[in-house]
Amino acid sequence: MITEKVRAIWCRELRRDEIAVDDDFFALGGDSVIMAKIQAGYIDELDVEVPMDQMYLNPTVASISAYIEAMGAVTRS
Repeated sequence: MITEKVRAIWCRELRRDEIAVDDDFFALGGDSVIMAKIQAGYIDELDVEVPMDQMYLNPTVASISAYIEAMGAVTRS
């Protein structure tokens, strides 16, 4: 469930119809401005604050989703 929400945030902010879980954020054209928008999306939609350094260390939907799940985040319906 977290993975799909993360993917939806990425698709919206990167303005793409589809993103694979192993696509690299930077290869998709991501930059610091988009990253800040994604970070805000995590706060608004997942109720979790992901530090910027973790977003750099986890540049795929799969890896950042695993990080968020490891934090014990619970998503809203």
